[in-house]
Amino acid sequence: MFRIRIGGGFWTSRLGIGFLGTVLLSVVACAGTTTYYYIQYSKMIDLRLSGRALQKTTQIYSGPQQISEGETLGRDQLASLLQRSGYRTQAVSGGVGQYSLAADRMEIHPGAGSYFHGTNAVQVQFAKNTIKAIRALPGGNEMGTAEVEPQLLTNLFDSAREKRRPVRYEDLPKILVDAVLSAEDKRFFEHPGFDPVRILGAAWADLHKTSRLEGASTITMQVARSFFFTTERTWRRKLAETLVALQLEHRFSKKEIFELYANEIYLGNRGSFSIHGFAEASLAYFGKDIHQLTLGEAAFLAGIIRAPNHYSSADRRPERAVEARDRVLAQMLENKQISTSAAEASKKIQLRFMSGSVEASAAPYFVDMVKDHLLEKFSETELLAENFRVYTTLDPDLQQAASEAFDIGLKNVDSLLANRYAQWRKERAKAKSTEPVPEVQAALIALDPKTGEIKALIGGRNYGQSQLNRAIARRQPGSAFKPFVYAAAFDNAVDGVTPVVTPATTVVDEPTTFEFEGQEYTPSNYGERFLGIVTLRDALTNSLNVATVKVAEMIGYGRVVQVARQMSLGQHIQATPAVAVGAYEMTPLDVAAGYTVFANHGVRAEPAFLRSVVRSDGTSIERLTPQTRQALDPRVAYLVTSILQDVLNKGTGAGVRARGFTAPAAGKTGTSRDGWFAGFTSNLVCIVWVGFDDNRDLNLPGSAAAGPFWAEFMKRAVALPSYQNLQDFPPPEGVVTATIDPETLQLATPNCPTTRQEVYIAGTAPTEFCERHGGAAAPQLPTAAAGLSKIFGGQPKPPENPAGAPGTQPATQPGKPPATNPH
Repeated sequence: MFRIRIGGGFWTSRLGIGFLGTVLLSVVACAGTTTYYYIQYSKMIDLRLSGRALQKTTQIYSGPQQISEGETLGRDQLASLLQRSGYRTQAVSGGVGQYSLAADRMEIHPGAGSYFHGTNAVQVQFAKNTIKAIRALPGGNEMGTAEVEPQLLTNLFDSAREKRRPVRYEDLPKILVDAVLSAEDKRFFEHPGFDPVRILGAAWADLHKTSRLEGASTITMQVARSFFFTTERTWRRKLAETLVALQLEHRFSKKEIFELYANEIYLGNRGSFSIHGFAEASLAYFGKDIHQLTLGEAAFLAGIIRAPNHYSSADRRPERAVEARDRVLAQMLENKQISTSAAEASKKIQLRFMSGSVEASAAPYFVDMVKDHLLEKFSETELLAENFRVYTTLDPDLQQAASEAFDIGLKNVDSLLANRYAQWRKERAKAKSTEPVPEVQAALIALDPKTGEIKALIGGRNYGQSQLNRAIARRQPGSAFKPFVYAAAFDNAVDGVTPVVTPATTVVDEPTTFEFEGQEYTPSNYGERFLGIVTLRDALTNSLNVATVKVAEMIGYGRVVQVARQMSLGQHIQATPAVAVGAYEMTPLDVAAGYTVFANHGVRAEPAFLRSVVRSDGTSIERLTPQTRQALDPRVAYLVTSILQDVLNKGTGAGVRARGFTAPAAGKTGTSRDGWFAGFTSNLVCIVWVGFDDNRDLNLPGSAAAGPFWAEFMKRAVALPSYQNLQDFPPPEGVVTATIDPETLQLATPNCPTTRQEVYIAGTAPTEFCERHGGAAAPQLPTAAAGLSKIFGGQPKPPENPAGAPGTQPATQPGKPPATNPH
């Protein structure tokens, strides 16, 4: 029998020496391997985390929001708005700013990272839930209005479509930190990066269950995995995680590691975006700044870390949300971080998630426009590695209103098409076709008619499914183009071109074939409805195609194209009869820009989506100012606007009134293969397009397809403080109003059974009194005098020029088509 002798015999033997050599080589090999990987991982850490990489990326902001004295806005509401913009109650070095509260007032101090850096502080006084006064500090001078910090829309997401919203450890609310520690690593502030107790427990469970490894990762190890490794669950990868975790613990403080974790952790997908970090998740799931989270909401966010994809649909599967929240509340209670009463109270409060996806609030189609512009100046690498702050024109409240209206509008048009889809599928089933029915799409643009700033934009129903921005896709505008035809007609009076056309000029609306350059063109009205002799006001109010083509023919198709190009409506428009009914393609954004001319006294405002781009130190890279120019005579713009008001009040657009929109406004429906609705108030233009991407016929009028989108959006828009101060559309100098007989279109007399008001460019109004109802005696009658006084001012006086004299051409008499119109 072999024996090992004490005293060194074995260790000096060949076997002993071999054993010692093997042990030594193993130790050296392990040490060498560990050292090698330690150095390699150290380089990885330097490469990935040096320079606080997570906080270096271009950030896209909204435009500033205006507040005014007398506005219904409470102190707490304004504080919430400031929190969402990054303001805190204590100053943070390089932060956006701070605010302080008193019982009936608030002071706002912009910081180094503020859009308003370098400007004075502001004091806001409140009377209950109303702004009583706004004063500049120091000095206390009355301001009346002030602008609030722009909100962060999104970090410029990368090609992987990951969204983060960096936050500092100091900005994390305690309830969220406690919830995360309870759910993921309650000994985080005590262990050196790995937790032996958890590892041994997980290993024991793994060996006995013969299943995947669970529960061993600390927060530090999860950070290591997020930055450097895959999600593969093996002991080999776990060992690598541990080595990196030890390095992280050596090089960073516990708070810095938790900050990395809070910004990097994956928390599911919302729409087409993957959500990383608690600050982004707070907005994506609840629409709240992280400081506004309740205990139950914080517990939910901590609870979904284990299986984020399982809980991404918590808004549709509320039982999953409850399970995640209650599990973490129980863990917090066990760790004595909350009381039993607090836990029970939180369980009774229903979790309310943001409807839809994060795409609505983040305005991804709008952000894509901004990104495409930036990529003309910078590479994507620069944009993701630099702290550029991009301030845009978007209004978050208006964008939310657009999102809500969009959902309602889509449900409406889907419902209208449902029966047609069913019949269509039935017919295709007989033909054994497997081609799917296309999904209807839509786009909405809202902009400020005075500056051209885009305030809200949605380019499609689901950004995750399609990134095609239909707001800038070319389609036939149909009847939404007709106001430009009538503008060209009325503009003749300004330019001294014949024939002089007024809103009371008549044309014959009947089936007509037009000949042009050897070609025949036979338009028809919607529903084959013809009204006979009509005024131009009635033709546009009722969107009559044949009548509109006759107007274009009367003034010349080239004249329509000239005025349209004068208003920058594109170079693709051709001088053909089809131009009158919007047959030439343009984008919804083109149409929106064109309608600023009517809303803004003939001044065209170029669409804009950027205000400024600045570096992290505040130096300006790009700063944009509104680009406007006079594109149409203000008198002509007013005449068209006057008729477009009738479109909403009693014409093809009256459906928006039926849906509860009552504010002063003007607009026009549009029907081609698509549905359109274009309209405006004194401070907002909104264009809606509805159609199919494959250009098949929607076969719905614009009033039914696009009108509900527009009405729902505008109802919400005019309820917002910034858009409540609406004005009617006052006539500019040089426009006169006359009371006329609707049958003869001459000045009304007291004997006319009915009368109506009509507007004219001065010098083009009728000069004769109604011959059917005692026109000869009209100058001595009070009613006729009243009608004349509106034209001439002061005391009534008889006409100075004979009917038909240049500049005073009377409206064409009923039954007599215009002399210049061969039809």
